[in-house]
Amino acid sequence: MLDDARLSDIASSEASLRRFLHGLPGVDQTGAEARAATLATRSIKTTAKQFAIDLAISMIDLTTLEGQDTPGKVRALCAKALRPDPSDRTVPRVAAVCVYPDLVATAKEALGPDSPVKVASVATGFPSGRTSLAVKEADTREAVAAGADEVDMVIDRGAFLAGRYGEVFDEIVAVKQAAGDAHLKVILETGELATYDNVRRASWLAMLAGGDFIKTSTGKVSPAATLPVTLVMLEAVRDFREATGRQVGVKPAGGIRTSKDAIKYLVLVNETAGDDWLDPDWFRLGASSLLNDLLMQRQKLATGRYAGPDYFTLD
Repeated sequence: MLDDARLSDIASSEASLRRFLHGLPGVDQTGAEARAATLATRSIKTTAKQFAIDLAISMIDLTTLEGQDTPGKVRALCAKALRPDPSDRTVPRVAAVCVYPDLVATAKEALGPDSPVKVASVATGFPSGRTSLAVKEADTREAVAAGADEVDMVIDRGAFLAGRYGEVFDEIVAVKQAAGDAHLKVILETGELATYDNVRRASWLAMLAGGDFIKTSTGKVSPAATLPVTLVMLEAVRDFREATGRQVGVKPAGGIRTSKDAIKYLVLVNETAGDDWLDPDWFRLGASSLLNDLLMQRQKLATGRYAGPDYFTLD
């Protein structure tokens, strides 16, 4: 068990942090990929599939992160987040709407006071993270002041890959402090980390620094979320809770577009971390187009036929 004294010792110097991270068990690449591929073949039928689709909807961070985003587009997205299918009140709400910091106030107003749908904001020089710590802190404080319930920060992958773990750790700690009561999701950008060992090290680094969630990707780099990478991250949060008693969430983001994809991730969560993580408080799906496919599949299960692709509003 890693108690507070041991955790403080791990983070006390660059050398001790490096020693701990490089002392983590190595990832069996072949084994991780084979395990993820096997779990992806699990078949979910009928009632279980209906449950899985509704659970996946409730876990979505409905996202728009484009340079052409407008207040009108964000308001429309918020309406869809609250009522994904206006014709069916039994469809659950999504977990959050994710926008740029300058549109947080618009999203907060559109969702209304005390909305069960959270507002998440990417901050800290998204998507590259190549800016000063002072700017990252200011970006975070601005988003929270505008009403963000959650902040998705990006780590400095250049610093991490250069082995400057202490610098990355200190930045996460500082952004966590700037975020105050808002939950902090730490984006690893796994597509740039090159190895599963680096994904495991970055996951532990983010959790040691106080991240509430670890997130695969910005969605701006390929590959984004993959099942093997998410498997490694789920193993990390499982092992971290066992070692520290603190539970941390996981958010794969980017490239998850179909109900079949979403259900594969839910199976992966259940079989790797356990059903404690099968909850929007602990697992999210970052997506912009996934919701429509989930709604189409849900209607197919209810009526026996598919609606046309233009039946649901565009995300």
